[in-house]
Amino acid sequence: MFNIFIDGKEGTTGLKIFERMAKRTDVAVRVLPEDLRKDPAARKACINEADVVFLCLPDAAAKESVSLIENDKVRIIDASTAHRTAPDWAYGFPELSKAHEDKIRSSNRVAVPGCHASGFISLVYPLIVGGFVEKDYPFVCHSVTGYSGGGKKMIAEYEAENRAEEYESPRQYALTQNHKHLPEMQYVCGLDYKPIFDPIVADFYSGMCVCVPLHTRLMKKKTDPNSLRRYFEEYYASRNFVKVAQEGRQYLAANPLVGTNEMEIFVDGNEERIMLASVFDNLGKGASGAAVQCMNIMLGLDETISLK
Repeated sequence: MFNIFIDGKEGTTGLKIFERMAKRTDVAVRVLPEDLRKDPAARKACINEADVVFLCLPDAAAKESVSLIENDKVRIIDASTAHRTAPDWAYGFPELSKAHEDKIRSSNRVAVPGCHASGFISLVYPLIVGGFVEKDYPFVCHSVTGYSGGGKKMIAEYEAENRAEEYESPRQYALTQNHKHLPEMQYVCGLDYKPIFDPIVADFYSGMCVCVPLHTRLMKKKTDPNSLRRYFEEYYASRNFVKVAQEGRQYLAANPLVGTNEMEIFVDGNEERIMLASVFDNLGKGASGAAVQCMNIMLGLDETISLK
């Protein structure tokens, strides 16, 4: 039996992890009562008594929790942005490479990827590895997400009885190009420059579609949609949660994988312009599902437990 502590159960990610843990018989989950939730002594005790700690907190609070660790055997899985570009932390996307999976397995410190970043990196990292583009390629990324990605405050705004009419329309944000996921998008893929990033929140609860358009004339290795699709199929062939779709659709929705830890890659376009897309649940593979998958790997368990 593994002792699990969820630090920050009240947020959307923490609640989803708690729901997944509640179905398991191999873990005992501990959470702090409301009156002790911000008590450093109580948090410190829970952290150091656990086998695995999930940090579902703002960045500053996540760093504070890490500073409370005295037991070197405690495994930390951080869902905040605080440690995603820290070289001594494993990046929690095992499908990217064997090296990524091995580091997760051997590490006591894992940073869960951001939701938008998961989609971008699932598409761009293989392109870099395969030599299709140089690291200075001028990437652009468009990402449509459900409003649950904004946390409790945004959920309340969208579900308010007398909400403003603007909530009925998709809304672009991070217009200053300073979105918090940009550093990891650049760092993990090893890019010379951050991409232009266009996140859009729309009036549905969860789900995500991240798109990366490519100009073949700017690519180092010439390719076409069929060839690139075969490459992605081979790249993710052995993975449980990342699959590649075949061509033939007219529309691409952001919400077909809601409630799962699945991710589906799409490759469409023509010989001049290719559109890559990654579809998944921003609360699943983009947050809680990825965190639980990392925990399974860290504990030497089947990665699909409570995720299939």
